[in-house]
Amino acid sequence: MKKQLFAFAFSSLLSAGLCAQSQEETIKAVVTEATENSQLKLLAHQLLDVVGPRLVGSPEMKQAHDWAVKTYTGWGIPAENQQWGVWKAWDRGITHIDLVSPRSVSLEGMQLAWSPSTSAKGVEAEVVVLPEAKDSLAFQDMLSQVKGKFVLISMPQPSGRPDENWEEWATPESFEKMKTEREALNDAWNARIKATGYSSRELPKILEKAGAAGVITSNWSRGFGVNKVFSAYTDKIPMVDIALEDYGLLYRLADYGDKPVIKVVAQSKDLGEAPTFNTIAQIKGTEKPDEYVILSAHFDSWDGAQGATDNGTGTLVMMEAMRILKKVYPNPKRTILVGHWGSEEQGLNGSRSFVKDHPEIVAGVQAVFNQDNGTGRVANISGNGFLHAYDYLGSWLSAVPDEVAEIETNFPGAPGRGGSDYASFVAAGAPAFNLSSLSWNYWNYTWHTNRDTYDKIVWDDVQNNVILTAVLAYMASEDEEKTSREQIVLPVNSRTGEQMTWPEPRDGTRRGGLED
Repeated sequence: MKKQLFAFAFSSLLSAGLCAQSQEETIKAVVTEATENSQLKLLAHQLLDVVGPRLVGSPEMKQAHDWAVKTYTGWGIPAENQQWGVWKAWDRGITHIDLVSPRSVSLEGMQLAWSPSTSAKGVEAEVVVLPEAKDSLAFQDMLSQVKGKFVLISMPQPSGRPDENWEEWATPESFEKMKTEREALNDAWNARIKATGYSSRELPKILEKAGAAGVITSNWSRGFGVNKVFSAYTDKIPMVDIALEDYGLLYRLADYGDKPVIKVVAQSKDLGEAPTFNTIAQIKGTEKPDEYVILSAHFDSWDGAQGATDNGTGTLVMMEAMRILKKVYPNPKRTILVGHWGSEEQGLNGSRSFVKDHPEIVAGVQAVFNQDNGTGRVANISGNGFLHAYDYLGSWLSAVPDEVAEIETNFPGAPGRGGSDYASFVAAGAPAFNLSSLSWNYWNYTWHTNRDTYDKIVWDDVQNNVILTAVLAYMASEDEEKTSREQIVLPVNSRTGEQMTWPEPRDGTRRGGLED
């Protein structure tokens, strides 16, 4: 396995004569168009501010697909929405959560995805903590306590300050004391959940059957003001997530016996089922139209916020790269195809379905470039277990201007098995590479949180990634050779003692959240 740090300049171009001059001119044109005529902020406004979050099956998801087709068409790039399945259709609507007793205050929170709605008047009820039982039989006897109540089912956090804030300001003794308290609370809460006889995912339906008015969670993301917002597990009663600060308030009021009462108005709509799509656009190749350079980014998001860095920024990179390539490189040697995949968040479903449905395209893949982990500059690329990836990917990277990217590479690497849509292609044996970005506190602050918003985008870094992607696509298209698909011999698994195998292709879930 080789690791090497790439910092490449225009002067590193290897060819000479007219061919090299043409290559240099094309790359300079890419940089000029990206820096002097950027459309990134306009595209971001249209996608993130106007359309908003893109939960699979939601009206906003379809609106986003249609917007992308219209945008590509306006650039002279043929595009279409390709249906690959259906999903439970749901419209979030508006959520109001208010404490009405012992005092009045509006709380920060929202329905979880696919949560049932309330009536137009809402639901007003007391808030109680999940009953603490010694075992599952005792818990069954205590379930009557939740009837007609909102039930808190998440651990109360002892501090809403992230650990780095404690490390900066607290005494070592104080920091350790807080961590010890948090660990004890976590252990006690896990024991409380275990004693019910159900998992945290099963509990909401059990509480629903017991007559609870609603279920309240708080999935803190270990940063100031951030919660993870995923999906509901109830069928008839609302399930909401409330910010750490307000959740703590409710918990303390309930725990001290103040009998807090809240009112929840959740105006979501169950819309039955909706078709699910991938948006596909392509610039047709002139010499090798049946070979493909694929730009890849998932289009859907969770809908706790705008889905700006997951994966709005990846989407913007691929769209802007396609716009630039159409302008400065309108007649590529190979077909340059972009895939905006649906339902990545529920298991790479759009890309897996595309790979299953289009074996002829997968067979012709020259390279796939995927971006999906935030707004930061691309800093790492793995060869993903393709034995000769260094030969071709290293050559393409040598054309990238050094002011654009300093990339740490890992060759030949190991095959990616999940995490993002490149893995769908790797499993099918197609050379696919994830353009992995610098963190910018992605995991804590924007990954699947209520703060993944437009203002978190770092425009210089996104522009950097546009140039990198466009140059890589250009170089891959122009390469005289078809890329090798030869795979490394995988090592023996130290845990099982058996030799590891290449990941197997899987079809996407074609009917999501629906009863068969």
